[in-house]
Amino acid sequence: MIGTVWERIKGCEGQVFKQIRGGEFTYKVKGNSIELSRTNYSISKNTFKVALKYVPLENTVPVQHLPAPSYLFAILMDKRIRQNDW
Repeated sequence: MIGTVWERIKGCEGQVFKQIRGGEFTYKVKGNSIELSRTNYSISKNTFKVALKYVPLENTVPVQHLPAPSYLFAILMDKRIRQNDW
């Protein structure tokens, strides 16, 4: 599943995503990670793989132990990424 999701993430590079509290951001794909526009954080493909174990997400609580949980939530729960998978 991470292969499919990662391809969708790569395909949405540069598009605007929205966090739970309304903050908007974009990202750039750099190898096996993404660099976020609003922070110095990057999120690795492996982090997304771990986060997929918790989807669907109602909020960020299940992924609080991972880096940049609000960004993980925003990306993974976006219709462009999740489509009809979860």
